[in-house]
Amino acid sequence: MTTTSTSPGSPIVRFEGVTKRFGDNLVLDALNLDIAPGEKVSVIGPSGSGKTTMLRLLMTLEQPSDGVIWVDGEPLWHRQRDNALVAADEKHLRRMRSKIGFVFQHFNLFPHMTALRNVTEAPIHVLGLSKQEAEERARRLLEMVGLADKVDSHPSRLSGGQQQRVAIARACAMQPKIMLFDEVTSALDPELVGEVLEVIRELAQNSGMTMLIVTHEMRFAEQVSDRVAFFDHGKIVEQGPPGHIFHNPSQDRTRAFLRAVLEAR
Repeated sequence: MTTTSTSPGSPIVRFEGVTKRFGDNLVLDALNLDIAPGEKVSVIGPSGSGKTTMLRLLMTLEQPSDGVIWVDGEPLWHRQRDNALVAADEKHLRRMRSKIGFVFQHFNLFPHMTALRNVTEAPIHVLGLSKQEAEERARRLLEMVGLADKVDSHPSRLSGGQQQRVAIARACAMQPKIMLFDEVTSALDPELVGEVLEVIRELAQNSGMTMLIVTHEMRFAEQVSDRVAFFDHGKIVEQGPPGHIFHNPSQDRTRAFLRAVLEAR
């Protein structure tokens, strides 16, 4: 299990009044959300509700318009100076990014590299591992995701599901404290979805990593999550244990969303 620099009982991720606008479009509306170390949180909601934007802020791909994001006891987009928060420099952002792993909808593998090299590249060049150490770690992870026999295959020789499993192994190779998954099965053919979800399910059960999962797979979210948050119009409408959200939601908007999603399946 990974260790954190957060004090006991403190969240490893905290969104504190976080707002994000794109021009006149308000995408996140004063979001407050705490995630405990090791917690598995699934985020559900309609397209355009702010789910992916929330992850992009954590990935430092987008900057918040207002509010503060805390990661592992430190501000993400700010630095503390003389009891005040000032804008972070690139050195601070780079150090904070090392705590966070992410897997996208699209696999973004290097097409000219084998599966093994896709997984070893960042540990060698970012973490400073030796080639031997990085390859040993990569082989263990590729075996974990069921691809021990594909270490020498290039992405073009792998199915979409296999490519996404390489991407998961690549993210795990950096040993992040927090792992973000953004609709990782949405670009896959339906018959390949299960193999990717099974890898994430095992990761959720067997690792101490904090996981934040944006997904439209409701049954999967119910199975793997400690907590589910329903987003709509940039706000959390309702959150709680999976059993409550999926079987006894308290908000009409949550009930309407789940009814529409489940009826479409």
